[in-house]
Formats: sequence, C-alpha cells, structure tokens
Amino acid sequence: MSTTAVAPLTLQDAELLIAEARRAAEAAGVTVSVTVLDAGGHLLAFRRDDRAVLISGETSTRKAYTALQLNTPTADLVDAVQPGGLFHTLPTALDRPLLFIAGGVPVQRDGRLIGAVGVGGGAPDQDHGFAATAVQALV
Repeated sequence: MSTTAVAPLTLQDAELLIAEARRAAEAAGVTVSVTVLDAGGHLLAFRRDDRAVLISGETSTRKAYTALQLNTPTADLVDAVQPGGLFHTLPTALDRPLLFIAGGVPVQRDGRLIGAVGVGGGAPDQDHGFAATAVQALV
C-alpha cells in the first residue's frame, strides 16, 4: 500500500494566512489576533495587533485548536454544543479547551488536514469571514 505525501503547512503559508486575515479585518475596521497551527496542533505563527484586546490572542488560538481537532470550521459547530446538540456533552479533557465560537477554520491541502487558522477580536461572524478569506488565499 502506498501513500501520497502532502506538503505540510509551512511558515510561509502561515505568514500568508496571517497577512490575508489581517488585510480583511483592516478593510472592515477591525483589529484582530490571528493564530496558525500546524497539523499536530503546534503553534506555527501568531500575530496580535497592539490595539487588539489581550484575550483575543487566547481566543484565536482556541478557535484554531477547535477547528483542527474537529476538522470543521467552528462556525459550523455553534449549534452542535447547544442543549440537545450533537456535541452538547463533548468532554473538554483535551490539551486545550475547545471554543465553539466562529472564527476557526481548518486548512487542507489535497483533501488532507494540514493545520488551522483562528481569528479573534471581531464579532464571531466577522472572525469567521476573516479566517475563511485567509484560507482561500492558499487555494
């Protein structure tokens, strides 16, 4: 059985993701923090604007981690954690607690998960849009 190698998320990719997310946020007049994780959940790159609230850095990191762990945009998971939702009783005994707020988007290459980007600082729907815009720049 042979497997096809997929190029991992590089630092150059991470810098592009951050630049695109920040560009989209700046166009909307929003100050954000952006986190990029590799496929193993390791911090590959991070950027927090000096004007962003301090908690936006932790928020962006947890959004990226959640998108990576579940390989789904966090915007698609909001209803799943409500009472009666699919993940309502999902344990949070992982390395880092999950965060079910829009703004985390998995990054795939050739159909395989290679990392995730998280954006924090704007409204959840804005953060999702900024993250999704950034991921589209890699396509």
